Amino acid sequence: MTDETRDDVDRYLKGDGLDSAREKEIGQHIGYRYDVNLVPDYDRITPFLTKYLEVMGWDDLNWLEDVHMGYEEGRPAVFDRNINGWVTIPEEMELPDNQQDRDMVARELLIKFQMSPNHPMVALNTAYRKF
Repeated sequence: MTDETRDDVDRYLKGDGLDSAREKEIGQHIGYRYDVNLVPDYDRITPFLTKYLEVMGWDDLNWLEDVHMGYEEGRPAVFDRNINGWVTIPEEMELPDNQQDRDMVARELLIKFQMSPNHPMVALNTAYRKF
């Protein structure tokens, strides 16, 4: 993309908004590249996520950056793409007062759920694993 095209504020109205090779490959715009509000505040990262990044050897939250606390049927929840469904937050869990902290909690709970023996992918692996 040329500087002239990048500076055109109407470029998303005029075109498809797919600038990078990755956006063209997946067919959608990656919003957090431009909206700083969608980038996690690393000052609010939980101790669990800090340890997770350390174990994984990552400098950032990578695939978790676009994970946010949402709501399913009036209850706080996080969306798990692997099961294509919402995972509700335990009722007894008290949520923080701001969205950045809630998003960090959502990321942590998503990882814990995906590593849990109760995750549906574990049952699929057991039932259909060939080797």
